[in-house]
Amino acid sequence: MFTGIIEEIGEITAIAESGDGWRLTVRAPKAAADAVHGESIAVSGVCLTVVGSTAETFDADVMKQTLDVAALGTAIIGTRVNIEKAMPVGARLGGHIVQGHVDGTGVVLEVRPGAQWSVLRISLPDDLAPLVVDKGSISVDGTSLTVSAVSPATPSTGSGTREGSGTPDGSGTRGGHWFEVSLIPETLAATTLGTRAVGDRVNLETDILARHVERLLAFRAAPEGGSR
Repeated sequence: MFTGIIEEIGEITAIAESGDGWRLTVRAPKAAADAVHGESIAVSGVCLTVVGSTAETFDADVMKQTLDVAALGTAIIGTRVNIEKAMPVGARLGGHIVQGHVDGTGVVLEVRPGAQWSVLRISLPDDLAPLVVDKGSISVDGTSLTVSAVSPATPSTGSGTREGSGTPDGSGTRGGHWFEVSLIPETLAATTLGTRAVGDRVNLETDILARHVERLLAFRAAPEGGSR
């Protein structure tokens, strides 16, 4: 379990094929300093298990399903990643409950820099859209963030083209869903989000409470009976 408060920015220094998955080596001195075999470390929001470590690096295996679902599947040597170690019991929950189980990915549609902050607009897969609400929490590349704006439940397809978007409604997803997050200077400096550009793919994890509610409602709506 994590809280979405990034502890350091690491760097992927090696990628080795391991069956249909990968074994990653990540340089992250703070996390590696006391890393032990079998512990969990979130790498840009993906919960990975440490299988080896040195004073400055740790190794972790990534299975094919994770490579298919998460943006980590497009990583190369030199890719910078957000690092967070598992939250100890009794520690302060500085962000929100983050499991490290990526639900899907989004694409940065727009970056709007401000005097002291920056706003990112990110595309949202249709199946995740109902789980994201204004002022709610979302994990983007492992970073706990507050949603500052969200597309309507039924996005407009529009007819005009917003400059630089290449899509009818300016969202970059041809009428698709999106959300925005506002990043303070600390987040811009302490995470990889500060260097994100339009077109970058990011990991998304929605609020676990919203996912449980959606599942419960699905069962209530399902017809009773049926065969085993």
